[in-house]
Amino acid sequence: MRLTEMDEYWMRTALEKAEEAFQAGEVPVGAVLVESSGRHFADRNRTAETGMPTSHAEHLVITAAAEDREDWRLEGCVLYSTLEPCLMCAGLAVLSRIPRIVYGAPDKRFGAFGSVTDILKMPGLNHYPEVLGGCYEDESARLLKKFFRLGREKKTGKKG
Repeated sequence: MRLTEMDEYWMRTALEKAEEAFQAGEVPVGAVLVESSGRHFADRNRTAETGMPTSHAEHLVITAAAEDREDWRLEGCVLYSTLEPCLMCAGLAVLSRIPRIVYGAPDKRFGAFGSVTDILKMPGLNHYPEVLGGCYEDESARLLKKFFRLGREKKTGKKG
């Protein structure tokens, strides 16, 4: 599977949302869910803002699209995320039947599409999306590293 111009366009939109999360003091992850018509839902991590562990960017855009459609099945959509989805978000994407997922940086702590675990290797699922990682990986990783570096500096009072 190869990246398309549309993949790059929507990943840049997801990166803009990740930057918004960074500015708001949230872990800088952005996501966009795009319908086949081009209609889309974009959001950023909001866990600190809402106090809810489910307020991951991917969860928010999937929920918004399902509510808007009044249908939990999101066939014909593509999910873009700046970070490899965690098990919760990967499971939600599979359950909602999203056929294609494109993400930026791998998540070595919680990634569920190969970094820590691979939900696609679970036997018996009734849906297996096509997944492509590494789209704008450097930009996504750079923003995450900056966020966590600044957080450590605030805690310790030391730079670097």
